[in-house]
Amino acid sequence: MTMSERQIPSQRIPDLGLRAAAAAPSGLPIGGAAAPPILDDATLDQIVSNLLLGTPGLASPEPLNAAATRGDRSIPSAASAVPNLTASAGGVPGALFPGAPLVGSPQADAAFHSVPSPAAVSALPAQTALTSTPGPLGSSFESVAPINGVGDAALERIAGNLFAATVGGRSIPGSPLDAGVHSNPAGAAPEAPSLPGAILPGTLSPAASSATPDAVSAAANQRALAEAPIAAPPSRANVNLREMPLNLDGLDGSLPRLFDDAGRLSRGTSPSPTSYYFLTPALAESTARPVPYFNRRAFDVADIRRDFPILQERIHGKQLVWLDNAATTQKPHAVIERLKYYYEHEYSNVHRGAHTLAARSTEAYENAREKLQRFLGAASPEEIVFVRGTTEGVNLVAASFGNKFVGKGDEIVLSTLEHHSNIVPWQFLAQRTGAVIKVIPVTDRGEVLLGDVERTLSDRTRIVAVTHVSNALGTILPVREITQMAHRRGARVLIDGAQAVSHFPVNVQEIDADFYVLSGHKMFGPSAIGVVYGKKALLDEMPPWQGGGNMIQRVTFEHSTFADPPARFEAGTAALGPAVGLGAAADYLLQIGMENVAAHERVLLAYTHDTLGRIPGLRLIGTAPEKAGVASFITDDITPEEMGKILDQEGIAVRAGHHCAQPTMDRFGLEATVRPSLALYNTHDEIDQLARAIRRALRR
Repeated sequence: MTMSERQIPSQRIPDLGLRAAAAAPSGLPIGGAAAPPILDDATLDQIVSNLLLGTPGLASPEPLNAAATRGDRSIPSAASAVPNLTASAGGVPGALFPGAPLVGSPQADAAFHSVPSPAAVSALPAQTALTSTPGPLGSSFESVAPINGVGDAALERIAGNLFAATVGGRSIPGSPLDAGVHSNPAGAAPEAPSLPGAILPGTLSPAASSATPDAVSAAANQRALAEAPIAAPPSRANVNLREMPLNLDGLDGSLPRLFDDAGRLSRGTSPSPTSYYFLTPALAESTARPVPYFNRRAFDVADIRRDFPILQERIHGKQLVWLDNAATTQKPHAVIERLKYYYEHEYSNVHRGAHTLAARSTEAYENAREKLQRFLGAASPEEIVFVRGTTEGVNLVAASFGNKFVGKGDEIVLSTLEHHSNIVPWQFLAQRTGAVIKVIPVTDRGEVLLGDVERTLSDRTRIVAVTHVSNALGTILPVREITQMAHRRGARVLIDGAQAVSHFPVNVQEIDADFYVLSGHKMFGPSAIGVVYGKKALLDEMPPWQGGGNMIQRVTFEHSTFADPPARFEAGTAALGPAVGLGAAADYLLQIGMENVAAHERVLLAYTHDTLGRIPGLRLIGTAPEKAGVASFITDDITPEEMGKILDQEGIAVRAGHHCAQPTMDRFGLEATVRPSLALYNTHDEIDQLARAIRRALRR
């Protein structure tokens, strides 16, 4: 069907400037000693992006060889002949360590993570240039021949982009650019304050070889500067989340080199905070410690567990082992105490009150909105709508967006892995409008293949609604790629993030989601609160879905006008206390660092799969290479419901049933599974307790 033949519904989705994502070159060009090209800023940014492959929080465009890293999930392309780089990393097969995507990586949401080993990183031409040994003071610095066609000036600009203007970052010890305190070009307003770097003992920077006495003095005193007190970092609200600092300290939330370390970790340990996938071995040995950008905690699971009072509870005389986190998460002291303080000192209805408590309550409520904006990486607080939870959020979008922009014969695309809350509202919409629901299939391992997505989409697709992480299997869907594919068709995308936000970092602008919904109680916050993120241009075009107080501008008996978003979608008295508590939960997770949570859970999930997979008579359901938080299984002789009761007698809480995902169960020919699910406070010892209890049950 041509575009001219397509039936256009009465209302047209606003054009937000969607365009197909252009593939960008990956890595530095390969060639001989050709004359250095003149590189513009965009090209240098691309090179910097590739050097920072997988650095959390830093955006990287899609490379030409990205399809090769996705295996059979990729859309066929001319790049399919590129060798798969993910067979192993650091000597450990990538498939052994399922878990969260590396946010910002060109391989995010791929079937395997492409994390280079230290040897591979050290081979990068730019890193080779950066670690060249400078000459002694007073001698002329020996010029480095252009590497792969990139000259010294270009490399200096690359390294300057990498290290000179990073918030809380430092220069690489011993690098040619290490000349003490970094500074921006004359006249340029810095985006963030520059901080002093660290010079490797016994070396001087090339800049020092021709520096003024003042500059030499500054370099000589740099180690003293590094130990001097540093002013407090700027508020995160003023920092572009796409330009997060490249810190070299494990306590700032940076993601450790999981593939190199995870296979060698002893039980009960976490990845070393001083081992990073973007450092060469020589640089990894540096003792320089930068100033942390955030006041982050070191990730210690024993310390984390002390934050959750309910974990000290005893069930049937046994210590509670809470492995029902996909159903709901427990609450830390930080959330409990914030709620207590709010109800004791701040509670009132919000907005129009002319008294002090109304002002306090309004401030607490709107501050919570800003915290969720930062947590999700949204562009503004106006894109955050408070709802009761994911279910209400999907219903809001289906009713408001769907009723206006979806018409007869249009298509709604879902995946087989959806929770009922992301199916039934779309069925209601299809019944009202005459739209058609189409379903993306899954493989026997529980994967969604991009080729299947492409075949399911069409020019009639109006909305694609998919889960980020399957609640029944734990599969992580390639939501960024799905979003790109849907946008090329002119469709909008809703992502159910209820099972994702507690496991790994989520940035809605990186994904380019049109809508992203979540539930507070599944990210360590209170019940009866959730969030709909929506792009402001879309929210502005959408009508209210409920009427009442708070969502209006002017009301007469003949006509009403409505408030701007987000108030337009928040009719009536909001769940004020729960919203404040959800803001506290977001603060709690950001303080720990979602990258650290992802690192801990990745190792723990791999251990869980390995431990349960060794039990005779037990079969894991859902073995996709990209998973988070869930290890569903069945056994030969005991039904899931009976197994759940047996484990409860051991103090172990798991979910047994269809998990509100009956289409998923149907796909695997099952009525139910046992579903242990993980969170940041779970331990290897708890997995051992689970395995011992299952073995005892199967021996009876």
